[in-house]
Amino acid sequence: MSRPLNTEKSPAAVRRGYHPDDGRFFGPGDRDKMTRGAAEIRYLLDRGYRAETAVPFVGNHHLLSERQRTALMRMTASSAETASRRDRELCELSGTVLIDGFNTIITLEVALSGSVVIAGDDGAIRDLAGLHGTYRLVDKTTVAVDLILKALATWPIDGARFLLDRPVSNSGRLKTLIRERAAGQPYPVEVELLPSPDAALYGQSPVISSDSGVLDRCGGWFNLNRRIIEEDIPGAFVYRV
Repeated sequence: MSRPLNTEKSPAAVRRGYHPDDGRFFGPGDRDKMTRGAAEIRYLLDRGYRAETAVPFVGNHHLLSERQRTALMRMTASSAETASRRDRELCELSGTVLIDGFNTIITLEVALSGSVVIAGDDGAIRDLAGLHGTYRLVDKTTVAVDLILKALATWPIDGARFLLDRPVSNSGRLKTLIRERAAGQPYPVEVELLPSPDAALYGQSPVISSDSGVLDRCGGWFNLNRRIIEEDIPGAFVYRV
């Protein structure tokens, strides 16, 4: 049974990550140049170029929008990076699971909103919302948290720890929401506010995140968002090239 969140004001109904031009940027008309652009960026990455150099170079050549460039930046990786991440991707969960809280929840909020999410070369699903230190709870937040908790309950885990960025606005409210929604779960749930959750995830396993920096430095990661989106959000706007 759904449990209501105790707040004085209901979260606003919004489309997290929505951009009015996404139908054009990520539609059939621009697919060819996005596909060529992704291939060219991978070529450059495999030859030692940094993404910060390769993406603007290719983006200028194909006259891509800033949003399309951001998508290519987040979805492409070198062959070595892709292989390393896939080698450390876990097929199942056990023990105490560490969750990159904002990273995981926001991507699900975006997918639930029908806004574009992108499938990376490493198999991870990422969003284009951008946090930038500000966050507010929306009507999709509770649904996203519930989907995470339900998915985790299908595995024999010892517990779950959600790590949230303390400096981000409303991190305390999100902590309260997660703890309320987690009541009654068959596993203990902790929520921690940290100055830098990414650093706390380095070298750890199992980790749930789609942040490329975390995936490159963690011991092992589980692709929970992809599983949830494929199984529970069939109408998600997932863009692949």
